[in-house]
Amino acid sequence: MQTKAQNNFKPILHFSPKKNWLNDPNGLIYFKGEYHLFFQHNPNETVWGPMHWGHAVSKDLITWEELDIALWPDELGTIFSGSAVVDWDNTTGFFPDEPGLVAIFTHHLDKENKPPLQTQSLAYSHDRGRTWTKYEGNPVLKHPTKIDFRDPKVFWHQQSKKWVMSLATGQSISFYSSLDLLDWEFESEFGEGIGCHDGVWECPDLFELPVEGSDEKKWVLIVSIGDNDKFDFGSRTQYFIGTFDGSKFVPDDESIKWLDFGKDNYAGVSFSDIPKEDGRRIYVGWMSNWRYANQLPTIGWRNQMTLPRTLVVQKQNDSMTVIQKTVQELDLYFKRAMAFENEIIKETFEKDLDENQSALEIVANIKNLDSKQFGVVINHTDDQYTEIIIEPENKLMTLSREKSGIIDFSENFKNDQLVELDDTDHINLRIIIDRSSIEVFVNDGFYALTSLIYPDQIGNNISFFAKGGEIKLENGYVATSRK
Repeated sequence: MQTKAQNNFKPILHFSPKKNWLNDPNGLIYFKGEYHLFFQHNPNETVWGPMHWGHAVSKDLITWEELDIALWPDELGTIFSGSAVVDWDNTTGFFPDEPGLVAIFTHHLDKENKPPLQTQSLAYSHDRGRTWTKYEGNPVLKHPTKIDFRDPKVFWHQQSKKWVMSLATGQSISFYSSLDLLDWEFESEFGEGIGCHDGVWECPDLFELPVEGSDEKKWVLIVSIGDNDKFDFGSRTQYFIGTFDGSKFVPDDESIKWLDFGKDNYAGVSFSDIPKEDGRRIYVGWMSNWRYANQLPTIGWRNQMTLPRTLVVQKQNDSMTVIQKTVQELDLYFKRAMAFENEIIKETFEKDLDENQSALEIVANIKNLDSKQFGVVINHTDDQYTEIIIEPENKLMTLSREKSGIIDFSENFKNDQLVELDDTDHINLRIIIDRSSIEVFVNDGFYALTSLIYPDQIGNNISFFAKGGEIKLENGYVATSRK
């Protein structure tokens, strides 16, 4: 029987399908005033199945209109992940009159008693993505031996005047190039002995980012790591910072860098063709984890996307980090309900909330005076709560959802989510809570933690706390949703 809580899990600020299954974001692109979000979709069930490309559009990245399915399975297979580009100069020959959209995707064909076949194919649209024609010469790229050969992310590399494709190829990322999106040449392969290899590498994205506060730019390669039941975490996302010359990506160092420290940000990629006058690199991830994605306690639909985020590189000393902040368009969806300033907290500082909230934003700048442990508790109901706990001695932040609501669909779901912090003397928190999620941005986006939660309601109270000493809540506010 469907409970009230399960009926209320549908997010209001995050994209989710009207019904049935969603996973990876695909073909993120801006064209003629619209942001397009395609996505892995099973239109027939609420669990993973034969993959199609679902489709939604938005004017502001927050409110989405779901359109008809864009790409359906055919004789070459189901439609796995991929990307989209605007063919501004008609390199393909598909657009003699005006520029249009090209989708580059993986065809996945299951074979009886044989490994599946994964090949890369094209489709194109003359009507702003409303209808699609598959290229008659599909597939345009295949490999004689690789089984994992998928998730093409394509962009125009201006310096070398060619299209570049990043492709997931098992435990590596392979780079290919083309002048016309039709004929592809192998360039190089990256990944051996570098980064985390706990699971299969998936959903690559390669792009150039500005270094905040300088004229420098760096290339960033995002790589998602699939689930492996030998490890507790499930699926997650790493990234590398380095250089790219149109053929080969070279990382600056071999350290493992995590894009998100929560369990529920996977397979994320960035938008193509954001106008130059905008200049942002905007990223969206799938808000779930393969360890339990098929078991989430929603009715009639399953899974959602993260909030869109802008990405930049920040340099501190000799270390480079990708910084994430929610897109500025989100600010218009919140109104401030209360503010606080210069509150010394020895035990607790509580603020009651309207119980009918659909989404919340909490911002707090905290100075640790001498506390052994401090943080914030979002009390959803009298017996359901989500905790953010900071331990200065260990320089550790923990998000606990063990008491956050429904958790019994997976043993793994209740496990703590941890962030190792550089500094706990001053902490800046920005917390966005939707009906079934919490996204935490620490120290102006230096760390991000994305987590699903399934409480009966958003919250009736928030409580800042300090143990074994005091903290100073220098300033902050709570904002409620306008939507």
